[in-house]
Amino acid sequence: MRRTITKLRVCVAAALVGLLIAPSATRAEPAGAANAIHFKAHLEQQAKGEDRFEGKTTERAWAPHETAIVICDMWNQHWCRSATRRCGELALKMAPLLDRARERGVHIIHCPSDTLTFYRDHPARKRAMAVPAATPPSEIGKWCSLDKAREASLPIDDSDGGCDCQPQCRNYQAWTRQHPAIAIQDTDLISDNGQEVYNYFVQQGIKNVIYMGVHTNMCVLGRSFGIRQMTKLGFNAVLVSDLTDTMYNPRKSPFVEHSAGTDLVVKHVERHWCPSTTSAALAEGLR
Repeated sequence: MRRTITKLRVCVAAALVGLLIAPSATRAEPAGAANAIHFKAHLEQQAKGEDRFEGKTTERAWAPHETAIVICDMWNQHWCRSATRRCGELALKMAPLLDRARERGVHIIHCPSDTLTFYRDHPARKRAMAVPAATPPSEIGKWCSLDKAREASLPIDDSDGGCDCQPQCRNYQAWTRQHPAIAIQDTDLISDNGQEVYNYFVQQGIKNVIYMGVHTNMCVLGRSFGIRQMTKLGFNAVLVSDLTDTMYNPRKSPFVEHSAGTDLVVKHVERHWCPSTTSAALAEGLR
C-alpha cells in the first residue's frame, strides 16, 4: 500500500515538473499576439565610423488596436495637373488596403488639410473634435520644418513648387475635399490638426503610425500630424513607399526622373526619421 502511494506521489510530482518546463510553444500567447500585423520594414543606418549608409530590413509585429493609418492630403484636386493625376492613381491603390486595415481593427485617420468645412457635419469629424485634450511632451506647432540637427537637406530641389508640367501650372488652392475613391466611415477620424490627432492617439492607446499620402518632401514630413512631429512625440512611424509621391520637377536638381526623385526622398526618410514598407508587404500582413 505504501509503495502504491509513493509511486502515485512521484507521478504527480513529475507531471507538475513537466508543466513547469513545458516548451514555450505550449504556453498561452500574449493577448493580441496572434492578431498582430506582421510586415517587413526597411531603413538606412549610418555605418559605424563611416560616412555612408547601409540598408537594413527588420520585421514588425504591430497590434491592430495600437496602430493607426494617417492619410495625408489626398485631395480631390491639386493645383498641379500631374500631381492631381498621380494622387488619383494612389487613391485607387489605397482604397482596398484601407478597407482591409479597418476590418482588422486598425484606426483610419483622414487628414485632408484645408478642407474640413466640407466635413463639418461628418460623424468622423465630430469624433475628432469630441476627444478630450491631452498634454504632449513637447509643443505641437502648425508645421514641423526641416530639422538641421537631425537630418540633412532634402535630396531634391523643390524650390519651384515641384510641378513637372510644361508649362508649369498656376499655384492656387484647388482642393475642396479628400479624393472620393477613399471611403470615410463614421468610425474613422477626420482632422488636419496635430493636437487633435495626438489627443486621439493618447485616448486610444495608439503606439504605431503608418503614413501614406502626399507629398513626401512637404506635407507628409512637415504637417503637424506628419512624420517629423509624431516621431518626435515618441510614436513608431512607417512610411508606405509606393503610396506616396513628391512635388518634384525633373528639370531641377538632381535632374532625375520624377519617380527617382520620390525614391530619393523616401531614402531620406529612412535615413533620418523612420523606416518604410510597401503596400504589398502591408497587405500580406493584414491577411
